[in-house]
Amino acid sequence: MTLTQDRLGGLYTAIVTPLTQDGSVDIEGLQALVRFQLAAGASGIVPIGGTGEYPAFSRAERRGIVTACVEAADGKPVIPGVLSTGFEDALEAGRDFAAAGAAAVMTVTPYYAPGTQEGMRAYFRRYRDALDLPVMLYQIPRRTTVAAMADTVQAMAEDGSIIGMKYSSYDMPDFIRTVKYVGGKIAILSGEEPLFATHVALGARGGVLASATIYPRIWIEIFALARQGRLHEALKLQDRIDPVVDSIFAETNPGPLKTYMGLAGMPVGGVRLPLLGPSPDTLAKLKVAAEQAKAVNLA
Repeated sequence: MTLTQDRLGGLYTAIVTPLTQDGSVDIEGLQALVRFQLAAGASGIVPIGGTGEYPAFSRAERRGIVTACVEAADGKPVIPGVLSTGFEDALEAGRDFAAAGAAAVMTVTPYYAPGTQEGMRAYFRRYRDALDLPVMLYQIPRRTTVAAMADTVQAMAEDGSIIGMKYSSYDMPDFIRTVKYVGGKIAILSGEEPLFATHVALGARGGVLASATIYPRIWIEIFALARQGRLHEALKLQDRIDPVVDSIFAETNPGPLKTYMGLAGMPVGGVRLPLLGPSPDTLAKLKVAAEQAKAVNLA
C-alpha cells in the first residue's frame, strides 16, 4: 500500500543501528529492536538517519539494514533516512531502499553545496520524479546549515514532491508558518524531543524521535495528550524523560544514546568513527539519568 500524507502520523522511531563487538551490523539485534518498537505502539520505523549512523555505513550495509527492518516490521512503514550530499548518491540510495521494501524515504536538504531556495525546490521535484517512492523532507539546519523556508516547503507540497517532513529545528516562528502554509497538505512530524508536545499541539501529526528507540511508550502517551489539546499534562509527563533527553544529546547523537541503552539493559554496541564513546563527564550524566529513569519506572 502506498504511503500517503493522510497515513503519516503518530510516533516514528529513529532507531539506532546495533553493532556487534567487531563493529559489524547486528542484524538480529536490529530486528529485535524493530519488533520492540512496534509492540510498544510505534506507527513505523526510521532507520539509517543520523541516529542510525547513515554516513558510517557502506551502500551494501545500508541496503541490508533497511531489508532487515522491513522484514521485522511485518507490514508497518519503514522510512529510511537519506543523508547523501548530492543528487545522484541520494537517488542511488533511494532506489536501493525502494527495492528493499521501504514505504518512503526521508531525504535531507542538500548540503555542502545547498543552492538557493528555488534550487532546493527543484532538487526535490526532480528527486521525486526519478524515484518511485514517496518522499519526506528532512529539515535539520543545525547539521546541514541550510533550511527550506516555509514558502519553499509550500511549493514542494504543491509540486507533489513530498508527503511530509521531519522538522528538526528550534525556530518556532518558522514552524508556525510552515504549519500555516502546509499543515493541511503534508504531514509535519516533529524531530525535537523538547518541543515535541508543543509541535503536536500546534499542528504536527506526530514525531520522529531518537530517544523513542528505548522509551517509545512514554512518547506515545505524550503524543496522545498533546493531540487532545492537553499540553500542560503532556509537558508534565515529559518531565519524567527530560533528564534522559538532556544526557543523550550532551554529545553527538547517537554516541551517548547507545551507551545509555547499555546502562538501561538494552545493549546495542558502540558507534563507528568518527564518533566515539561518551566523555567521562557525559558518561556520569548518563549514569545519573539511568538511575533517575529507574526511580520513576520509565518504560
